[in-house]
This record gives sequence, structure tokens and C-alpha cells, in this order.
Amino acid sequence: MQLSKNTIQLIKAQPGLTIPDLKLFELPEKVLQFGTGVLLRGLPDYFIDKANRQGIFNGRIVVVKSTESDSSAFEKQDSLYTICVRGIENGTTVEENTINASISRVLSAKTEWKRILECAHNPEIKIVISNTTEVGIQLVQDDITNDPPVSFPGKLLAFLFERFKAFNGSAQSGMVILPTELITDNGSKLESIVLELAHRNSLDYTFIEWLENHIIFCNSLVDRIVPGKPNAADTKKIEASLGYQDALMTMSEVFRLWAIEGDEKIKTVLSFSKADESVVITPDITLFKELKLRLLNGTHSFNCGLAYLAGFNITRQAVTDKIFSIFAIRLMHAEIACSIPVEIDEKIKEEYANRVFERFCNPFIDHQWLSITVQYTSKMKMRNIPLLLQYYKINHLPPMRMAAGFAGFLLFMKATKKEGNQFYGERNGPGNHREEYEIKDESADYFYTVWNTHSAHKVVEEVMQNEELWGADLTKLPGFAELVLEQLQDMISNGVLQTISQIEAKKATV
Repeated sequence: MQLSKNTIQLIKAQPGLTIPDLKLFELPEKVLQFGTGVLLRGLPDYFIDKANRQGIFNGRIVVVKSTESDSSAFEKQDSLYTICVRGIENGTTVEENTINASISRVLSAKTEWKRILECAHNPEIKIVISNTTEVGIQLVQDDITNDPPVSFPGKLLAFLFERFKAFNGSAQSGMVILPTELITDNGSKLESIVLELAHRNSLDYTFIEWLENHIIFCNSLVDRIVPGKPNAADTKKIEASLGYQDALMTMSEVFRLWAIEGDEKIKTVLSFSKADESVVITPDITLFKELKLRLLNGTHSFNCGLAYLAGFNITRQAVTDKIFSIFAIRLMHAEIACSIPVEIDEKIKEEYANRVFERFCNPFIDHQWLSITVQYTSKMKMRNIPLLLQYYKINHLPPMRMAAGFAGFLLFMKATKKEGNQFYGERNGPGNHREEYEIKDESADYFYTVWNTHSAHKVVEEVMQNEELWGADLTKLPGFAELVLEQLQDMISNGVLQTISQIEAKKATV
């Protein structure tokens, strides 16, 4: 039996399964969401669904799909999906399954742009949520009269301009914009891009005034590990216990946080925040942002290439390995925690780092290292280069584990094959067999060229001098390039795990 609106009543009630009331399908659309990804389904949409079930928010989500990904599962299942929460909370095992009914429909920006613009005429839609990855919030030349505009900011501007015209620029037609992309000050950056595009598109000053006065762009931070669909064996087991099939099944850890910069007015619009204390609306989210960006995401970005090349497929395998776990713990505590570029109490950093490591070890979540490497270059720049620069300001010497993480990044980005616009690297798989993996990175072509025209020594020099990539010349950091090259060559000759073992044997910077 396939999960759908028609089969909901056939699903048997059981402990640990929450089935939506049919009345939820009648709720009006109140949110426009750019993105269909698992993070959105596992966190913002989770909170909205929870609020709807409590009778608090009472609104559903129209999702805009901008990629070429297949959306037939949403259509077949009436946008229903099961979120399976698994983990340990306060020493107790948590296993919860909830059929989420927050999404009303999914529209394709490529083929249904006019229907998306029609949503701008709905006075009840007052919230826009987005997650278009870190590269989505960028300024590119865009014509908002295109069907559709090329970029996410262009699409958002076109939608807002349509809304302005639909309601004659009334104050009541204002909206709250909630980007969840993991970049610093995501709301402020998106706002500046939208305003710049408005000027480039020669839009009337009355619209720009409305945009500035009645459209509120909030900086926000999402924190939850949502690896997505379980592996085939776990999916089969869960579906057998639930009694239905779900092509959109989404796994999630227990921990959840959505920190949003806002005031009491924002709280009123985002009334779903009342359903869960993990939605935090506060005037300043810097503390939440830096802890998560550096200790969770930064640790992931320094480790993902290393762990995958060492033969680990999921995070739990690496952080429970005797050798790799020591490296990961010391990386967090001895190098990253002290390098967070804002002042945070040491005890808070230590407690958060310990909590992060426990989350990495979650026995129920198969978080793929390979998925963490997507857009590896931009993540390394945004999450980790500020840590590296801050470490030098404090210690005036190269951090050995950060250097290993950067060397692992360079080695992971070594594409050995190009097919059209796809790039593939190789690692040693089980039985020492070579195993291909896809490099999903906007800079993959650059690295393919560099690795195929330079020796390892020149690769390190060329890449680290590239200020366009990093915003700084990393070869000017005393001793860092030399250390990266040394560790890169060790990894090529002896393997990643052996190199890491040697680093910890030296007990450097500990």
C-alpha cells in the first residue's frame, strides 16, 4: 500500500506512529517554500506540521522545485511523507514516526512559473522559506520577466514584485523571508541581492520602498542532521512495521534547532514557533550560528574528505573508529573550539562539542560522508577558512589537524575521469579495489585541470594561492602550505588513516 491521502484511513494506528487528521488537508496555504530537500522536510516543515496538529499555525506549504529532480513521488503521495526520528535523548532511546501533511503541493519553476506567481495573490501566504544550498544566494545578472528567472534571488524578486502589484503595495501584503542556507547573515545577504536586482531591473521606487519597509528578511540558522531516506534494508523493515510504502521517507536525529533573528512582530507571523521550544526567535543568533557553523559543520567539512578516502561511508563508522575518533575529537576541542571568531564561554563550547560528537555517533542515523562533500569548496571557504585564519592570529603556527583536513580536501577533489559535466575521483574500496565516486562541486572542473597539469607540490601552491577561491592567499600563512603538502604526500603514499595515526602519535598542539 502506497502512502497517499486516499490510503491514510487504511493505515492502522500503532504506538510510535502519528497519522494526520484529514482536516489538516483543508488548511489554507500560508507558506511558499523554495526547495524540496530533506533538510527542509526534516526541520521547518516538521515544525509547521507539528504546529498544525496542535491547532496553532493552521497553514500548509506550497513548494517550489527549481531543479530537474523527479517530483513524481510528491504527486503520487499527495506530498505526504513519513519523518522517522531516531536517536538518544536524555539517555532514552527515541523512535518516532510521523506522517507529515504540511505540504499542499509541489510546483516546478521551469514548467509552472505562472502558477507560482499566482500564489503571490494569496493574502494568507505571508512566509517564504528557502534552502537552495550555499551557492543559491548569489548575485547574478537576472531578468525577472523571464519564465522563470535564472537565480533564486531573481525568482524571489519576481514573486515579490507580483505581490506588490496584486495588493497595490499595501503594508498588509508584507512578508517574512526565512532563508535557511548555511551562510553567514543569510537573510541580510539575500536582502541586499534582491534590492540590487530590483535596481538592475529598473523597478519603480515605490516598489523598492515597499520592499525595504514591508518585506522582512530574517537571518536564521537550522541545526538538525537529516540524512534523508534510510538504506534499502532499513526502509524495508520500517515499511513492514508501518504497513505502507513511502518513497519520500525521511530519517532525522532527535536534536533540532531553528534559530531566527526577530522581534515580537516576527513571532506573531511565525506562530508555529509556539509548538516547539526548539524554534528560537531572538534579536541575535550569533551564538547559535557560530557554534553550529564551526563545531558541527566545520568539523564535518574538515573530516568528510579524509573519512571517505579512509574507507568510511557514514559518519558513525569514522567517529567510532579508534584512530579516527581521536583525531576528530582533538580537531574539535584543540583546534576548532579555540578558533571560533567570536567570543563564547569555554564551557559552552566544550559542552556543545561533546554534544556534537554524541550526535555523530547516533546508532540510528546513516549520515553519508559523500553527501557532506557536495559543494565541498564553498563549504571549506565559508566554514573553515575563518577558523584557520583565527587560529593563526592566536597561535602563530600551523594547526596540524586543520592542515590534514585541507590535504584530505585536495586529495578528494582529484578527479581522475570526466564525463560531460560530471567528474569522478577514486578511492581504495574493500579488498583494495579501486572505487569511483562523483565529485559534486562547482569548482570540480578547475581542480580537474589543476591536478592533470601539475604535480602534488604545484597543486598545493596553485590552489592555496587562489584568492578567488578562499578570499586570501593561504600560502602566506607561515608553514601551512608546507604542512599540507607533507600530509598530502603521506596520504598518497601511505593512506589517509595511517597519516592520521601518525599525526596523533606526534600529539601536536594538544
